[in-house]
Amino acid sequence: MGGAAGKLESPETKLEAKMVEAMQRRACKGTAIKSFNSIILKFPKIDDSLRNCKAIFEQFDEDSNGAIDHEELKKCLHKLGVCFTEEEIGDLFKACDIDEDMGIKFNEFIVLLCLVYLLKDDAVEFEAKSRVGVPNLEATFEILVDAFVFLDKNKDGYVSKNEMVQAINESGEHSSGTIATKRFEEMDWDKNGSVSFKEFLFAFTTWVGIEDE
Repeated sequence: MGGAAGKLESPETKLEAKMVEAMQRRACKGTAIKSFNSIILKFPKIDDSLRNCKAIFEQFDEDSNGAIDHEELKKCLHKLGVCFTEEEIGDLFKACDIDEDMGIKFNEFIVLLCLVYLLKDDAVEFEAKSRVGVPNLEATFEILVDAFVFLDKNKDGYVSKNEMVQAINESGEHSSGTIATKRFEEMDWDKNGSVSFKEFLFAFTTWVGIEDE
C-alpha cells in the first residue's frame, strides 16, 4: 500500500495516511462516475475551472515570483478559512513542492487546494468558493475526488494498475490494456506500483494541459 513501509513517521507518509482515510470515508458515499470516458469528457470544464484559480494564485503570490512560499501559503490557508496546524501546513507544503525548490508553482497549488478540500471534507469549513471568487471550484474538486473513487475499486485509498485496466475496460475501449498501462505510468511517478490521490491530481493537471507556465 503506497510504499510507506520503513518511513512511517515521515511528513509525507503522515499526510498520505490522512488522505487515504479521507478517501476511504468519501468512498463510502459512492461515486456518480460510471466510466473513464465520462471523466475525459469533463476535461474541458475542469480545465476552465482550474485555470480560474490563476487569479487566486497570483493574489497569494505576493512577491510575484511565480511560486508561493511557506509564509504565503499560511496566509492563503488563513484567508480560505481552513485551520491547519503548523505541522500540517509544513507537510502539505513538502508534499506539493515536488521539485523541492521551496515554492508552490501553479499546478502544485491546484493539487494543494484539492488536497485541502479532501482533508477538510466538511463543506461548511471549506468556503473557498465564496471567499476567493471561484464558484465552480468545489464542484470541480468533487469531480476529481469522484474520479479517484471510481478508479479505486477496492477502496483502499490507492489505484493499482489492475484497477486502472478494469476502469478503462468498463468504458469498452479497444486495446484498453495499452491505454490503461500508459495512463497508469503517467500517474505512478514514484514507480511503486500504486497511485495516491496526490499522484492522480498531478497527472490530471498534465492531462488537462495545466503545466508550469
